[in-house]
Amino acid sequence: MTVKMKNAGIPNTFSIKQVASSLRRWMQLSASLLGAALILGGCQTPPPPVPTTQVKPGVQILNAGDVIEITFPGATNLNTTQQIRRDGKVNLYMIGETPAANRSPGEFEKELIAAYSSQLISKEIKVKVVSSAFSVFVTGAVMKPGKVMSERELTAFDAIMEAGGFDEANANKKKVRIVRLDGGKIETFELDFKKLLEGKGGEPFYLKAHDTIYVASKITWF
Repeated sequence: MTVKMKNAGIPNTFSIKQVASSLRRWMQLSASLLGAALILGGCQTPPPPVPTTQVKPGVQILNAGDVIEITFPGATNLNTTQQIRRDGKVNLYMIGETPAANRSPGEFEKELIAAYSSQLISKEIKVKVVSSAFSVFVTGAVMKPGKVMSERELTAFDAIMEAGGFDEANANKKKVRIVRLDGGKIETFELDFKKLLEGKGGEPFYLKAHDTIYVASKITWF
């Protein structure tokens, strides 16, 4: 038996065997491609875990905008009080432009002692924070979204409470995202506050200055 078809007035004739053979070949090729896709999918490297780099609990970190006092017990003429500029640096006598942000006062002290090692008899330098300009942004399903200012470092939970707390009607507490610009790169962290509020533990997440906290909204299905 044959099947006759017309396309634009041109007759074409195919045998049933030819049609069946073509269908079998197409099905075999599709099955092969699907199998290969499944194998490749199973061999893919799993996505990397959420980065955990953060400020250690209880450790003060110097930030742009902080006013610091640097004292030299053995050379008081070098004493200075300066605000850390937006580029994270201060300008010090004898050594010039010096990075100060993103390190603890103790770490900065050690760096200064090393920088002044050939010029000072007394290897002692003290760094003290006079005033802090710690600020973060809270947005999404909170009661008072906006900029949060503090004289101390905050945890993500602290910042949300400063923003009036969760919008209980809309907040998805399992999806809280921290967005951080660090060294020209954007990092994101996802936190589950539902577990925390249920008393299931978890380490406090300490923020860095200028972090953005986004509280996702619940998904409503209509």
